[in-house]
Amino acid sequence: MTMKKIRNVAIIAHVDHGKTTLVDQLFEQSGMFRENQQVAERLMDSGDIEKERGITITSKNGSYEYKDFLINIIDTPGHADFGGQVERVLRMADGCLLLVDAQEGPMPQTFFVLKKALANKLPVIVCINKIDKPASRCEWVVDQVFDLFVKLDAPDELLDFPVVYASAKSGYARYQPDDDNMTMEPISDMITKHIPAPSGSADAPLQMQVNTIDYSPYMGRLGIGKVVNGTLRTNTDIAVVRRDGSINPIRISKIFRFECNEKVSVEEAGVGEVVAVAGMEDVTVGVTFTDLKDPRPLPLVEIDPPTISMNFIPNDSPFAGLEGKFVTTRHIEERLRREMLSDVALVAEPLTESVGYRVSGRGELHLSILIENMRREGFELQVTRPQVIFKEVDGQKLEPYEELTVNVDERYQGAVIEKLGKLKGQMLEMASENGMVKLIYKIPTRGLLGFRSQFMTDTKGMGIMNYVFAEYGPYAGDIGKRINGVLLAKEKATTVAYALCNLQERGKLFLGAGEDVYAGQIIGENSRPADMVVNPAKGKKLSNVRASGTDEAVTLTPHIEMTLEDCIAYIDDDELVEVTPKSIRLRKRKWKA
Repeated sequence: MTMKKIRNVAIIAHVDHGKTTLVDQLFEQSGMFRENQQVAERLMDSGDIEKERGITITSKNGSYEYKDFLINIIDTPGHADFGGQVERVLRMADGCLLLVDAQEGPMPQTFFVLKKALANKLPVIVCINKIDKPASRCEWVVDQVFDLFVKLDAPDELLDFPVVYASAKSGYARYQPDDDNMTMEPISDMITKHIPAPSGSADAPLQMQVNTIDYSPYMGRLGIGKVVNGTLRTNTDIAVVRRDGSINPIRISKIFRFECNEKVSVEEAGVGEVVAVAGMEDVTVGVTFTDLKDPRPLPLVEIDPPTISMNFIPNDSPFAGLEGKFVTTRHIEERLRREMLSDVALVAEPLTESVGYRVSGRGELHLSILIENMRREGFELQVTRPQVIFKEVDGQKLEPYEELTVNVDERYQGAVIEKLGKLKGQMLEMASENGMVKLIYKIPTRGLLGFRSQFMTDTKGMGIMNYVFAEYGPYAGDIGKRINGVLLAKEKATTVAYALCNLQERGKLFLGAGEDVYAGQIIGENSRPADMVVNPAKGKKLSNVRASGTDEAVTLTPHIEMTLEDCIAYIDDDELVEVTPKSIRLRKRKWKA
């Protein structure tokens, strides 16, 4: 494939604005599949958690042919917690397709990913998606996107961005919202017309930087990146320049080109091609493959610093080792080291005061996805409450702030504004339309830890909240923690319905009957501020006299199902979340009966 006929485009969008569905349609309509071939929905979301949650967590690569062009697609995560990947993979792109919901308009994560694209001076095509929504407002959305470009100080040449309208779910794109076109061709036409071909020289020394990591059960770790200069060939000796500047010789054993969402082995790759390379066992993000005689490393990608940390410690509960395969500190250390090779936004350091590791990342979601992956792989561990990472500049204590956007019904705005005020939030904007209120706040990251569950309760599950890292600012002072105490199991036992029926009058329960518990395990939330020790296995006293009404049926209110994110957000400083392949439990860190 000649360089002039290659187009490398990154698809960027806010969470749930339809980019993965759009990629599905582009692949399907390009003729990449047989007529009778079974094609999975959301083809690029290959991970189990991605399919369950409907979000893109790790960047993916794919390609399709349109006319005589090869279009390489880079599907990026939409959540700012995985922004470390967005920063890296944009190095492989020569332009971006920005997806925006036709009803919601630009959202906080749209701001984040667009900011990264403009920082790389990439041309942007704007795609207004979901135009078939009854409440779509295309002209308003285009105006909002223009305002966003201006706000981000986009260069003048990028302000005149091309716009295409689409319904990825229905499989069509249009130059105007009221066209009658029913195919995705306008998007492919826009890409070939407005995204430039890769630049570089085939005669220059080889340069290719690894931007993402993949794994093959046969070839081991694969480094994925774009060939910037020169030609990459199999079974040739090249140099690898590591992140610390050291240079080592390696031999390329395999090169894979992307066709649709599959990898196809090739003998060589030229300038502008996005390929996966095997041959270096410990390949990491940021290393440069270059010429052995004339090594020329590419500059490292600047990654935003982590803002939140948690402690990962070995499980020492009474149920330790019953459900997991990997339970020791050494197992946890190896897994974290492996994760850091592919996720450069993650930092893990050994704890000095106890066994375990302090793991820092971009946000609660970033760390909770790692924990969820570990438990599915058979790991057993405990994690502490998330803590924000403070900085000290010129003797002043600084903390991270988020820009929070909230959309709520007018009926609930009072409760939300009151809560955000207590959490040291500062209102930046407020707008009302069709009975819905949009609030934009600047709020300390500490204030958002555990706020989502309160927010959903206050808005009866109808509110939408999104946030993105804004900046480090002055320390905002003390922020109130959880008011209610917890219900603690008195001893190791199996819960019974009779005991839980009496306990549910004292607070909210987190588990039902027939569950094994141990002393110090949190089984519910107390309705009062103090912690309460209870016996969830207390049986009904039997007597030899039976009277009417004695054997009344026990009626249990459904208990609260706590997800991993709920548990991490709920715990206090003296509590832990115990995570195993089969269970998620809450417990006191130190407890005596």
